[in-house]
Amino acid sequence: MMKSIVLSSVVTALLVFSGCSTKEPAVDNKTEEVASPVVQEVEAVTTETVAGENSAINSSTNKLSMSAIESKLPTIYFDFDKYNIKPKMQERIDAAAELGKTDAKAFNVKLEGNCDEWGSDEYNFALGLRRANAVKKALVADGIDASRISMVSYGKSNPVCTQHTKECWAKNRRVNFKLLP
Repeated sequence: MMKSIVLSSVVTALLVFSGCSTKEPAVDNKTEEVASPVVQEVEAVTTETVAGENSAINSSTNKLSMSAIESKLPTIYFDFDKYNIKPKMQERIDAAAELGKTDAKAFNVKLEGNCDEWGSDEYNFALGLRRANAVKKALVADGIDASRISMVSYGKSNPVCTQHTKECWAKNRRVNFKLLP
């Protein structure tokens, strides 16, 4: 039994390695006639420069760079355990929407929801998302297309202040704007 398995394996290996044929491939030895060269006039190549993140987007109209516009966008602050927009913060959102319709109309925006250190991680991620969503709804109400807006929640993982004071915690309850190309 073992001899027949070894013998059939050897025969199969020989068939596989020997190939199917030793015939030479056919080669087309005809030479193609080369037509006389045709001279065509070619338009001049135009180049286009792609703007980097910090460079001017359109220098002919003096638009601001993405980072310059982003520095004008306000931070929206919230009360403890709240996601409703206060009247003073609505003014900031209105100003951001105006920038979104003028200088930043070529960009998308990411809303980053943040919380203070109080509460569980799950609760703070949900609260940060509710805060970002409240700002998104206000921007849409001010005429910004919802498809230009994305949201993310950092919960309590992205503090701007780490002291254990009421003033510091208030700075962490916020939504930041980030421009995206």
